[in-house]
Amino acid sequence: MKVLIINGSPRIKGNTSVTVNELVRTFEAEGIETEVCQIGGKDIRGCIACGKCSELGRCVFNDEVNEIAGKFEQADGLILASPVYYASANATLIACLDRLFYSSRFDKTMKVGASVVVARRGGCSSTFDELNKYFTICGMPVASSTYWNSVHGRLQGEAEFDTEGLCTMRNLAHNMSFLMKSIALGKEKYGMPEREYGEPTHFVRDDLK
Repeated sequence: MKVLIINGSPRIKGNTSVTVNELVRTFEAEGIETEVCQIGGKDIRGCIACGKCSELGRCVFNDEVNEIAGKFEQADGLILASPVYYASANATLIACLDRLFYSSRFDKTMKVGASVVVARRGGCSSTFDELNKYFTICGMPVASSTYWNSVHGRLQGEAEFDTEGLCTMRNLAHNMSFLMKSIALGKEKYGMPEREYGEPTHFVRDDLK
């Protein structure tokens, strides 16, 4: 089994990397393969709503997003890791995720998702909530831990001293491993859940046009 981790921090050895490394060590102990994509320092533009992905099966901008899409398709789980900027995620990460989730056409149902956030002090909860929405829109179960998935640190490496935060990361990796393995067994015995596709609606009344 494999977990793909997208690190949205531009700092290669920053506090978000400390957090990710704790996850990786725990997944390895669980027998889960991991791959980390560090995209925070990449030049990734946002979605322009051109709609070409519906024709091409990929984003029209052929950059790291399309590379990550192939890795995401093969993974059993996805973790989004971000530093907190103004009570929200790194903008490069959000640009990547908007395009990744919208342009990739494979079924994401029952791939397990989790987000982890790192801050000096505040903004963790809003960033955590922001990232989790990518999972819940496409049928991905969200793994939980023993606290909200946040780690604190300001200067490089300070996250190493947030013992509670790192404990939360280890528990998250253990829980996510269990959930992925359980889903794999469930697929073998019961198959995938039935899916219904409703009629898309909006809030503009035809009689008022």
